[in-house]
Amino acid sequence: MTALAPADSAFRARLAGRLPPAAFPELSPRYLEEPRGRYTASGGLLVAPGSTAEVAAVMRAAHEARVPVIPYSGGTGLVGGQIAQNLPDPVILSLERMRALREVLPAENVLVAEAGAILADIQSAAEGVDRLFPLSLASEGSARIGGLLGTNAGGVNVLRYGNARDLCLGIEAVLPDGTVLDTLTRLRKNNTGYDLRHLLIGAEGTLGVITAAALRLFPRPRRSGAALLSVASPRAALDLLALANEVAGGAVSAFELMHRTGFDFLRMKLPDLRQPFDTPWEWTVLVDLAGPEGFDPDAALVTLFERAHDTGLVDDGLIAQSQREVQDFWTLRETIPEANRRIGAVSSHDISVPLSAIPDFIAQGNAAIAALGPFRVNCFGHVGDGNLHFNVFPPEGQTRADHEAARPAIKRALHDLVHAMGGSVSAEHGIGRLKVDDLERYGDPGKLAAMRAIKAALDPHGIANPGAVLRAT
Repeated sequence: MTALAPADSAFRARLAGRLPPAAFPELSPRYLEEPRGRYTASGGLLVAPGSTAEVAAVMRAAHEARVPVIPYSGGTGLVGGQIAQNLPDPVILSLERMRALREVLPAENVLVAEAGAILADIQSAAEGVDRLFPLSLASEGSARIGGLLGTNAGGVNVLRYGNARDLCLGIEAVLPDGTVLDTLTRLRKNNTGYDLRHLLIGAEGTLGVITAAALRLFPRPRRSGAALLSVASPRAALDLLALANEVAGGAVSAFELMHRTGFDFLRMKLPDLRQPFDTPWEWTVLVDLAGPEGFDPDAALVTLFERAHDTGLVDDGLIAQSQREVQDFWTLRETIPEANRRIGAVSSHDISVPLSAIPDFIAQGNAAIAALGPFRVNCFGHVGDGNLHFNVFPPEGQTRADHEAARPAIKRALHDLVHAMGGSVSAEHGIGRLKVDDLERYGDPGKLAAMRAIKAALDPHGIANPGAVLRAT
């Protein structure tokens, strides 16, 4: 990699000759830190282009001057991909001014959005034409679609609709040398060579900057319902998932598993959030069903509960009696990460394993943590697609700072276990800077060699988010 130069006053002056004044907002602290506080940057030049042409101008100038560029979307990433580390002051490239919804085409079930569009606004626009954009996650009020595609975000509806890459038909992007890649197709079938869309989706800005995307929409479900069900164990939850698919078929939109610890944390840190039970169950499943006119989600949930109870899979349950209660159930699930943040995790893990391995991973993971100390574990996640958030917290009355020295051993023990079970140490959050070591430790050597070759070909000077995903050399 070429030695990198800072985005200094001379470079800013050069950019100022190519961009309007609005492209240079004030650099505030939020651009220099990430939500968990593990990564901070010391400075940089904040540039907020207003168009793809302006993004191209920035990348071209950075390529010429060998200045690093750190793409910044909503700032909600949890693996440090949006924060520069050990670099000359970079360009912090914010897409927040590029928020336009260029086209909404309900007849095609397509919406074309610029990269800075907030996920909640895309969802609302789809709803406005009686369609659904199903990507949904806790940060949807601030996360932007460019970053969500850059990390191939998951969320709660992957079981039915897939990850972010499955919801994208085409992209517009700017490569590290300023070349505009126009593959913003709305086609479902297009076999004209390499699919560069999927190369840039999930690349976390290391191969270029996504500036717009053609997104898939779906018919809005006409009937929906949800239930909280008590299961004796994660293995019972898996059996319940199989039964739910048998009872409701393709109507299962989400299937979430939550341990009692999550509800205890909610009660401790967010006591005003109403919980529907006095004493949380050991393991709770949130099952969400949605279907067309004629589908009766309440009847399906009653049938599911009765059959599951008769076979001993379910001990107790609550079926939502209104859409307000459905939302209340989901609020519980989606607020668990906020309670976790207020407790302060010693080590957080976004992992996936094959579905059948989930019970053994949870049991062996808990045993591995218990052998390291008296930690608390909050295990929850999208068990329907094999993605668990297995987060380790200090004993009550202590803080994560008290156990920072234990963090490497905790992470290594759990990630070794994930790897041994054929899983992934990054299910939906990406690699960023946090998991570069993990990718090197557990990644296939052939895959890593191919990734480095692609990086070198598209970004020979190493200016595109250096140090994220692949170690800067």
